[in-house]
Amino acid sequence: MVGKMSLIRARELRCKVIQTKRSKIQKPPKQESSDSDPPVLPRSKPETIEPEAVDISHSLFLSPAPQAAAPGNPIMEENQGSLSKPVAVMACITMTLFYVAILYAPTLILRLPPPQSFKNFMIRRFVCAAVSSVASVIFVPLILPIRSLEASFLFGVYGIRSDHLWQAVVFPLFLTSLMYVGSLTLKSILLVNKWKQHRNQDGRPLFDCIKSTVLSFPSQMSSVASNVLFWRNFVVAPLTEELVFRACMIPLLLCGGFKAYNVIFVCPTFFSIAHLNHMMEIYSQQNYSLLKASMVVGLQLGYTVIFGSYASFLFIRTGNLVAPLVAHIFCNYMGLPVLFVQRKGLVSMAFVAGMISFAWLLFPITRPDLYNNRTNNCRCWQGYCSWS
Repeated sequence: MVGKMSLIRARELRCKVIQTKRSKIQKPPKQESSDSDPPVLPRSKPETIEPEAVDISHSLFLSPAPQAAAPGNPIMEENQGSLSKPVAVMACITMTLFYVAILYAPTLILRLPPPQSFKNFMIRRFVCAAVSSVASVIFVPLILPIRSLEASFLFGVYGIRSDHLWQAVVFPLFLTSLMYVGSLTLKSILLVNKWKQHRNQDGRPLFDCIKSTVLSFPSQMSSVASNVLFWRNFVVAPLTEELVFRACMIPLLLCGGFKAYNVIFVCPTFFSIAHLNHMMEIYSQQNYSLLKASMVVGLQLGYTVIFGSYASFLFIRTGNLVAPLVAHIFCNYMGLPVLFVQRKGLVSMAFVAGMISFAWLLFPITRPDLYNNRTNNCRCWQGYCSWS
């Protein structure tokens, strides 16, 4: 009996030992935390970061527009009014009609007597063109959705700036002259031939010819300064036309939502309309037939459309009114480019070489970085598209 009891107790002890060993195997030993070990944080599901939207709608001519200004900016507000395309187009048409109609206002509206001389006639037109330009400059800020009327900001809207001035003069002038390499070559050939004729007739050396030319320069400049056509072709017409048809109209069209490449071809349309009055003047004053007057004016309109596109391109790319202004003056001085001259193949070759160089340098030499300081990682010189 005693033997059975001891045997049962031995089995119970053996079972307890086995259960104790099993419990030690199933439960891991408790780790003692030390102050030096960092606390273990629970793992969380990684967050997915959405990529920011990239604006790829900027055009070939303008760099990406800057973001809308923060609230409180006195120049532009995020919730300011916008400018629609019809309003922008109607404003441009209004300025075009006013630019042409005011030329006839002294006689038709003010009932002034006709001018007695051609000089007085041109001076009267100079005054009318100046009044039209000033009126357009005042009219544009009333339409554009801008909050600041500071002079420095408004001048910047029109591209009237003092910074990067030499770039705005030298680079566009050089680029424009490439289209006239043939004409410049022809002028050089004619000048050399003329000098050879004078040398054979007078027998004077080259130094004497240069000396006489330099001495006669003041008198020539005096006669040029008193010539009213000089002031029309090289001062009044380029300045007023670039101010109205580039500085005033391009901001309106860009702010109205037109793409830059559309503005380059739309803006010259208004520029050409302003020259339609020449057909009636040629037909009535110079006794041309209607067909001949239409052909003359048609050629002029085609030239103005081409030049207007080029001038608009310069203004949009550089943001400086001086760039299209110097190109306008130079083109008025040179006239139409010489394409071909009989028995002078050098002139034609020079013209082709100049046009190839012009096409090759058109975009690099008008890069916005050359004419503007980069601000806020944006190369857009004004950012009209962010105003709408």
